[in-house]
Amino acid sequence: MLTKTHLAISILAILIFINAVENKIIFVIAVLVATLMPDIDSKFSGVGRRLIFRPLQFFVRHRGIFHSFTLLFLITLVLVFFVPILAFGFFLGYSLHIFADSFTMNGIRIFYPVGKSVSGKIRTGGKIETGIFVLFVLADLFMLFWRVKGFF
Repeated sequence: MLTKTHLAISILAILIFINAVENKIIFVIAVLVATLMPDIDSKFSGVGRRLIFRPLQFFVRHRGIFHSFTLLFLITLVLVFFVPILAFGFFLGYSLHIFADSFTMNGIRIFYPVGKSVSGKIRTGGKIETGIFVLFVLADLFMLFWRVKGFF
């Protein structure tokens, strides 16, 4: 999926969970950064275009280890022990990205390097993804109004 779709999905999650976290600013930043992280392995992604990630892209393939629950669980475990304030936000953003990509035609490998691949019928950047993006933006706006104004 495209970066904008991942962000729309994660913004809805932020709006749903924001009242349940103590440090809201760190939570929001952690979710948004983690949402972008899986795509550092692709030179075609918004974040992966940065020259700093090019050496990494030489060693890994797109939708490999960075698009797996294996890496998600490892990083989350490290955060739980060493920087717990980031753990939930990171887990939420990263897992939503991987989950969303599992519905695309390219899919993901769930527990890289073992396990099977999972894929769906959504073409990245296609009409269905555009529809999903619009639905999540509308849901984001609804939830934002609900949080801010207290109605709906």
